[in-house]
This record gives sequence, structure tokens and C-alpha cells, in this order.
Amino acid sequence: MKSEKITVGVIGVGQIGKLHLETYLSMPNVRVVGIAGRDPQRTEAVARQYNIPFWTTNYHALLENPNIQAVSVCLHNNLHMPVSVAALRAGKHVFCEKPIAGSYHDGLIMLETAAQQNRLLSIQLSDLFSKETKAAKVAIENGWLGAPYLAHSSGFRRRGRPFVDGYGSSDFVKKEIAGGGALYDLGVYHIANILYLLGNPRPLRMSGRTFQQTEMHQGRKNASHFNVEELAVGLVNLENNIALSVIEAWAMHLDHLESSYITGTMGGIRLNPFGLFRSLGDLDLNTTADLDSFDFRSKNVQETGDCFDGPQQHFIAAVEERIQPIPTAEIALNTMLILEGIYLSEHLGCEVTADLVKSNSQGNAIPA
Repeated sequence: MKSEKITVGVIGVGQIGKLHLETYLSMPNVRVVGIAGRDPQRTEAVARQYNIPFWTTNYHALLENPNIQAVSVCLHNNLHMPVSVAALRAGKHVFCEKPIAGSYHDGLIMLETAAQQNRLLSIQLSDLFSKETKAAKVAIENGWLGAPYLAHSSGFRRRGRPFVDGYGSSDFVKKEIAGGGALYDLGVYHIANILYLLGNPRPLRMSGRTFQQTEMHQGRKNASHFNVEELAVGLVNLENNIALSVIEAWAMHLDHLESSYITGTMGGIRLNPFGLFRSLGDLDLNTTADLDSFDFRSKNVQETGDCFDGPQQHFIAAVEERIQPIPTAEIALNTMLILEGIYLSEHLGCEVTADLVKSNSQGNAIPA
């Protein structure tokens, strides 16, 4: 492990940007050099609150600092591409909030730029670092599933739409800023998690529906110009003969949904609550696991340390060259292909191929 601290900057000082700051400041191997935000009063206040030595309203000024090795991009979805590309071209490693961008087209530009600049691009996919996912990955790598053939990605809120249900800003529910609704906000996590566990198979064909049907406060709906989906469902055909079903709800008149799972020819795994399932002849096994002990041994016996504690810890460990990073950008790009496929299928009223989605994907980036 390198003895020098990794120097970072954070672009975006809203709720998510502050969470990034707090995580970096808790890491002994990281030093936050500066922050950038659009609002001068808020940005200065955040700099004072966290004792950050430099702040600016011009993120290019932050990128010009040769002492900064890496940056977090904590902006709304359609700003991810232009800011991340500028950072990569400035020679910085980039840790970007999910989704990778506002469209597959823009996400691909980010991935290609990272390769051209020989810089690390990592996307914030926190579910990949949960105890449940880490345990599922170990079970799958040890052959628990056999050959996987069916997976389900699920996310549920009883009534939790941003802004109209009382929290968050209206930017989350404007397609021109956010790119999408429940799928972009939460579906990204759950679909990417399943793709990661399956080894990131290529999406081949997608079909889906999106809805905005449940009642909402009319005044807040009008004020926010709410124009994204609150519920989405989909069916995705992946390579290796795997089918993936998707349901993602910001609002739905039920008390819960079945959580994400993967089934194979020899066994199955459910993520939450964590469960392992298998049959031995006439004996059906429905088992759980001691995830706390598993995680402890992973860190201390396998000596992974903090490398898999969370997405930012993983990113910094990769910058330090302590680990081979999880290809979160590639996973996030395939996730975006699925999301756009569901939207395009809803628009056309039929199943769509991945090639059709790629050819129809357009840049949604907002000039930054």
C-alpha cells in the first residue's frame, strides 16, 4: 500500500456530495483538497463545515489543480458525462454517482474517454458491497447455482417519489435533468447488482412497461413538472440463456415485493433476507448464513481490509493499485442499456434488441 494519501476533489455539494465528503474524510488514506459547486454561498458553507481548504463555483478550476489525483462527480444524471469527461481529460481518476449518465450514448463516451486517457472510471454502485452481495458472489463462484437461468431485480417503495412525496428536489422527477424516474434512481442499483453477480452478461433483447398512475399532490406535481415513471417492469434476455425480470417502484399500492434473486440448475440465492436454496435428492435445503462472521473473515483472514467496505473505499484502493477494481463502469453501461431498452419498448409497444437501443440512444447531456 502506498504511504501517501490520495488527494481528491468533490464536484457537487448537495446532499450526495456531502455524503461523498464525509466518507472521504473518514478515510485515513485520503485528503480532500477542494470542492466545486454551483451556488457560491452553499459551496463556501460546505467548505467551512468540513474544513476544506479550497472551494470554487468553476469545476474547471478544481480540475486544473495538479495536486488532485481523483474527483467525485456528484451532480444530476445529465451532467455526469460532460463533467466526467472533462475530469478524465484533465488526468483525474473519476468516481461518478449512479447512473453512469443520462443515456447509454453518453455513458459510452465516458467509458471510451477513460480508456483513451488511461484513467480509472468507477460508478457508485453501493449494493455491490453489501454483505449479502459479497456472500452471494462467493457462493456463485463456488458453484452453488450450477448454470444460472433466471434472475429477478426488485425495488420497492410504498410511496416514496422524490419531491411530490415530501423529500428531495424536483430535479429528480424532471426527465430533462434526471433522464428517468424510478429506474434511474433505484433500479440502477438492483439491476447492476444482478448483472455483477452473473458476471455482467450482455443484454440481447428487452421488453417493458412504465407507469405514472397513482395519485399525487397536485400542487407539488405542477410545481415539479413531474414527467418520469414511478413504476417500471421489464423482461430482459441476457446472453448465456439467462432471463432477467425487473420491477422497480417509487409508489405502489402493496406492502412489499419479493426481493432480488437468482436461480440456477443446482441452487438458488435470494438477497434480502439472504437465503441459499438447494435440493439433495428428496431433501430440500432452505438455509441462511452468518453474514457478520463471513464479512469479518473476509477482511481478516482473506486480508481484503477496507477494499470492499464500500464503493468509495474500493475506488481509492484501486487508485492506490491495491486491488483489481470491479468493472463498475462496464456494469453500469450494460445497466443503462437495459433501462433505455425498457423505455424504448414502452414507446414502440414491442420487444427491442440491444442493437436497436444502441442505435436509438441519444446524448442527453446538459452543458456544464
